[in-house]
Amino acid sequence: MSSLLGAGYADWLDDALFTYGTIIYGVGINGLLALSMYVVLAVGQLSLGQAAFMGIGAYTGALLTVKFGLPFPLVLAASAIVPALVALAVGGPTLRLTGVYLAIATLGLGEVIRILLVNWDYAGGALGLSGIPERAGIAWIYGSLGVALFGFMAVGRSRVGRAMEAMREDETAAGVMGVILPRYRMAALVTSAALAGYAGALSAHVSSFIGANEYGFDTAVTILSYALLGGIGSPLGPVLGAAVLTLLPEVLRPLADFRLLINGAIIVLAVLFMPRGILPWRMTRAA
Repeated sequence: MSSLLGAGYADWLDDALFTYGTIIYGVGINGLLALSMYVVLAVGQLSLGQAAFMGIGAYTGALLTVKFGLPFPLVLAASAIVPALVALAVGGPTLRLTGVYLAIATLGLGEVIRILLVNWDYAGGALGLSGIPERAGIAWIYGSLGVALFGFMAVGRSRVGRAMEAMREDETAAGVMGVILPRYRMAALVTSAALAGYAGALSAHVSSFIGANEYGFDTAVTILSYALLGGIGSPLGPVLGAAVLTLLPEVLRPLADFRLLINGAIIVLAVLFMPRGILPWRMTRAA
C-alpha cells in the first residue's frame, strides 16, 4: 500500500513539474535573487548590479558544464566565486558612491558585462549558449533557498545585523558608533554577487539555454522590485515579494491582454499603501 502511495506521489510530482516546472523553479530562483538584493539594501546601498552578477554566474556554470563536464557541486561553487571576485575588484571604486550614483554605476557595469557576453563567441555570442543539461531541480533550488534564509536570519539577529540596520538608518551615526562602513559595504556587495551568480547557475541548469540579453536592465529592475514589494525588514520579505511577482502573471493569465496592466497596478498600489512592503515585520536583534 505504501509503495502504491509512493508511486502515486511520484507520478503527481512528475506531472506537476512537467506542467508548472518553470514557475516552481522560478519562485525558488527568484527568491535567491531577491535575497541578493536584500543584502545590499540592508546596509543602505542601492546597487543594481545583481543582473550582471547573475549573468556571470550563469555563463560560468554553463561553460564549466558544457565545455568541461565538471561535477555540478563544483560548478555551483565556481559560479558563486567568480562573480564574488568581480565584485571584490569593482567594489573599491564603486562603493565610494552612494544613492542614485551607485545605482547608475552598477547599471553601467551590467551593460559592460552584457556587451562583453554578446561579443564572446566562445560562449555563443549574440545567439546565446544552448544544450545546458538540466541538473538543477527542486532539491538544489529550494534547499539552497532554505540555507540562505536560515543564514540571513541568523546574521540578522546578531550584532552584525544591528550594525547593518544602523547603516541603513543613518550611516553617519553608525560610523560614530564604531561600525566600519567600508568593510560592511564590501561584504554586502561580495555576498550579493555570490548569491546572484549562484542563482544564475541554477537558472541556467533548468532552462538549458541562456542569452546575454537576459541579464540587462529589465532583470536588474525586476530583482529590485522583489525586495521593495516584499519589504526589507527581514529576509522573508524579499522572498515573499519574489514569490508574489513570479506567480502573479500566471494567476492573471485568464485576463489575457489586461494582465500586464493589472500586474503593474497591483505593484504600484502595494508600494503606495505599503511603503515598508507586504511583510513589514522586523527581526529582533541581539542585545
